[in-house]
Amino acid sequence: MKKHLVKIISVALIVSSSIGLFGCKSSTGNKVDEIKKAGVILVGTSGDYPPYEFHGDVNGKDEIVGFDIEIAKQIAKDLGVKLVIKDMKFDALLASLNTNKVDFVMAGMTPTPERATSVDFSKIYYTAVQTIVIRAKDKDLIKNLADLKDKVIAVQKGSIQEGIAKEQLPNSKVIALPKISDEILELKNNKVDALIVEAPVAAAYISNNKDLIIAEVKLQGDDSGSAVGIKKGNTALVDAVNKTLDKLITEKQIDKLVTDATDKVIAK
Repeated sequence: MKKHLVKIISVALIVSSSIGLFGCKSSTGNKVDEIKKAGVILVGTSGDYPPYEFHGDVNGKDEIVGFDIEIAKQIAKDLGVKLVIKDMKFDALLASLNTNKVDFVMAGMTPTPERATSVDFSKIYYTAVQTIVIRAKDKDLIKNLADLKDKVIAVQKGSIQEGIAKEQLPNSKVIALPKISDEILELKNNKVDALIVEAPVAAAYISNNKDLIIAEVKLQGDDSGSAVGIKKGNTALVDAVNKTLDKLITEKQIDKLVTDATDKVIAK
């Protein structure tokens, strides 16, 4: 009886160990295989950052468009799956990624060292310069960083611009808002004095707001570029995304996608 009991326990331990091993494999398995099996890939974005991503009319329907979205579509196409877009606030993107609510993130996101501690990133696919947007009537009042002393500067919450403002404009009051559109509205309503955004984003908004301009103020250094955010450890998906980006970069498609998206913003 004891012998049988020992045998039963041994078998149970083997089964338990096997379940543990397979369970581990399932939870950390090849993300690309999981996506292909599901037939869909979920991208998280924040649809208020033209020309990267923004709301547009597509056959009479409001949809998220932009050059980030076009790149995401190509990633999905290369994987042979359908793209599903999840629109949310920018500062909620990484949390959604790490809780498996989305498979990857595209939102003009800069791969900072801080973000890289919890998220894997693709290679840089686009680089833009940071700019300061002001009211056109303030053109002669704000010409350098010193002119922004004691001024109220708006930035998007959780963005790289928030860090830039705090670092390079220590004598200004920095206000972090959920959406770029909120910043634009506050600037137009004289609630803030300036806002920091990337050059193509600034150009897109200014095209539809003639009372705003890009200031002559120069910030130190350029943006370190945008990359695709992927949950830590999903190497296969990072490789797949980089393969698509390599193709688009080699074929010089990125700049074309940026131009096409900007034209759509201007035409709105």
